[in-house]
Amino acid sequence: MDKDFWLTKWASNRIGFHSTDVNPLLIEYWPALSPKGDEHVLVPLCGKSEDLVWLASKHQKVIGVELSEIAVRAFFAEHFYLPLVTHIDSSHVYYEFDELEIYQGDVFTAPLSGVDLIYDRAALVSIAPSQRYAYAQRLCSLLKPGGRILLITVDYVQDELAGPPFSVDAEQVQQLFPGMKTMLLCRQEADQHHPKIARQNLTRFADEVWLIEA
Repeated sequence: MDKDFWLTKWASNRIGFHSTDVNPLLIEYWPALSPKGDEHVLVPLCGKSEDLVWLASKHQKVIGVELSEIAVRAFFAEHFYLPLVTHIDSSHVYYEFDELEIYQGDVFTAPLSGVDLIYDRAALVSIAPSQRYAYAQRLCSLLKPGGRILLITVDYVQDELAGPPFSVDAEQVQQLFPGMKTMLLCRQEADQHHPKIARQNLTRFADEVWLIEA
């Protein structure tokens, strides 16, 4: 992961990837995981996503990981939350408020423990391809037996557009999670009016939603 790239994005407020609404794909497909309220949820590379608040309304513990201190502080400030802040070491800071916990630091090294559920909306597709397998292994190492992942990816011809977000097609998803059950829940094909098609002149662009079970 290019840390400087993402830190610069937040520092310069170039965050077109951030949505002020809860992701409708999360609302529609989260039930596919048969989630229970006492199951712990991990949201890697969470930014200041509204998805955190939605998940915290459903679960007793939601754990985010975010590299940017600006993003983490903005999340709590914008919701008028006053978190307890603990400096774990020189690279990681822990924020806690009710059901929400956020580790500010690198997702590869944050001191996380096992979780039941993982929601990956824009993390895998933002990881450089050279680090993609290491990231997937990191997720698998954090998932408890019987755990599930809701993964949202994008699929396009990679040569037509420099990521991020990077294209991660069905074959790659299956290769990244060997020994796990992968099920495509949804594929939303963009039409010619979609910004990625209209502005970038792409051959295709699609959002895909995956259920991955340990």
